[in-house]
Amino acid sequence: MATEADVARITELLGRAPQGEFEVVVRRADGDPVVVRNAPLLADGTPMPTLFWLVGQGEYAAVSRLEAAGGVDRAEADIDPAVLEAAHHEYAALRSADLPEHHTGPAPSAGVAGTRRGVKCLHAHFAWWLAGGNDPVGEWVAQRIEYSPELRHV
Repeated sequence: MATEADVARITELLGRAPQGEFEVVVRRADGDPVVVRNAPLLADGTPMPTLFWLVGQGEYAAVSRLEAAGGVDRAEADIDPAVLEAAHHEYAALRSADLPEHHTGPAPSAGVAGTRRGVKCLHAHFAWWLAGGNDPVGEWVAQRIEYSPELRHV
């Protein structure tokens, strides 16, 4: 899980304290966090729909510009719906695998960014792709923002 230094840096990047447990899964070569993997449940048991969260400042800004320029609609139009649906199912399965073994309460059940179909948030797709996920939207984003920094997966 996250170190005290990770919690402090993520708090700085988000502008607020994280609400649940997480681990940094992608860092820049200098160690700064780029992607975190969230626990599927917050401390109070509330489901957390976003498994992978983009926290890197430069990456977040670049994806925000793409979203503001109509990127969500363009990505949805460019990506085969069946491929996108398969990605949502894979993401949901990854998150469900992180649930406590005997959990019986509410649980996140949808795909990337808490949706079951289509594209809701380019940041979430890109975060999963950066973390090594088979996300066609994340790959589409990387191509559009010409992304190629040195990262290390932890």
